[in-house]
Amino acid sequence: MGNAGAYLKQIPMWTRKKNSLEDVRDFLGALGHPDREIPAIHVAGTNGKGSVCAFLTSMLKEAGYKTGTFISPHLVEVRERFLINGKRVEEAAFEESFDEVLKVSRRMEKTGYCHPTFFEFLFYMAMVIFKRQKVDVMVLETGMGGRLDTTNVLEKPSACVITSISMDHTQYLGDTLIKIAREKAGIIKKWTPVIFAGRQREISAVIEGQAFRAGSARYPVGREDFRVEDVGDGWLEISARMLQGDRLKLKIPFEAFYQAENTMLAVRTLDVLRWEGRMLTEEQESQWNSPAESESRGFWNITNDQIIAGIKKTTWPGRMEQAAPGIYLDGAHNPGGISAFLETAGEIEKRMGRKPYLLFGAVSDKDYQAMARQLCSSLDWAAIGVVHINCQRGMEACALVEVFEGMASCEVIAYEDARSALEDMRERSKGELLFCAGSLYLIGEIKASLDE
Repeated sequence: MGNAGAYLKQIPMWTRKKNSLEDVRDFLGALGHPDREIPAIHVAGTNGKGSVCAFLTSMLKEAGYKTGTFISPHLVEVRERFLINGKRVEEAAFEESFDEVLKVSRRMEKTGYCHPTFFEFLFYMAMVIFKRQKVDVMVLETGMGGRLDTTNVLEKPSACVITSISMDHTQYLGDTLIKIAREKAGIIKKWTPVIFAGRQREISAVIEGQAFRAGSARYPVGREDFRVEDVGDGWLEISARMLQGDRLKLKIPFEAFYQAENTMLAVRTLDVLRWEGRMLTEEQESQWNSPAESESRGFWNITNDQIIAGIKKTTWPGRMEQAAPGIYLDGAHNPGGISAFLETAGEIEKRMGRKPYLLFGAVSDKDYQAMARQLCSSLDWAAIGVVHINCQRGMEACALVEVFEGMASCEVIAYEDARSALEDMRERSKGELLFCAGSLYLIGEIKASLDE
């Protein structure tokens, strides 16, 4: 990358203060309010946000919508955060959007505003890119929370989606599931349909309450809405219940069981929008006087066949991805994600009849001790490798070894970098199964090593 990449890497070094949503709105105003011109689907949650965005993007593309998707974090290169129809934005468009945001940022600083944080800067770039690319719809993933997240500057999203919620970022979002759920539910807007994972009663109650106060229709997705019919090497087949009572057989190009719920959330979202939703910009909505009037216009146009094809064609790296024969990558980086990872890893081990090996890395502000406890008590690992991730927050391998050795019943090996870890663990697990899990930073480093 040119000037953009070098500049973006330096931002955390000189800015720590997060701007208020009012300030973010002012920045967008200086950019011409690009977010107000494009209908958007807003996605929050603890685990599964990126997968839901990927499924939505693929289905919308299949239906003929030019779709701009903003996700975080990236695995290898920052341009991965800006997708046009599922493909990362071209270098020229990336640099042009950077130049425009930098110009506005410097002008705003002179009038007393703080320099945008790293995430804020990227969000502004996404809005500029999507406007210039003339996308039909945006799919936006929150960064960390919901209520105070930069993306929550959205004023009239077409739908709000909340994926599964578990304990993560507790120092920022709260130390209970209820508190975290309240933060995530903060993305819900007036009269906007809310589609959410409805497995946990206490969390559902929080989301239902927030949606009720906003006058928003609620669509919980529970176990009764889908069932797993079959699973194979690299795929999962489910039966999905649609709003009109019919069922669709969907082939998901991932074998992780947790992708069944993520698929259903994405499918339900478009099913809601095509029957009850609306595709409105601010100017269009101002022409109508009530939600009832606006809901009768501008229906989303997507067929069951396009839903089926879109799901089948979805790609999403680093989420129980079989990156090479016998090597699986999964960015499970919190206790909830580890539970979902272990369910699928156990199924793969049983189906394949091979010994499982584990390569794990984490950042220091995650509950790595709880994750280690889960990992060591669930599968009979042949060996466990722990690795230092090349970032400021990466846990030292020696510290991870101490945690795992007190819990594991197998050999634990420490590695100082992902490349040497992958090389050695790949040799050890030859003919067996190697599962790489933990921080998405680790998954990115392993993917880069595999590509080399």
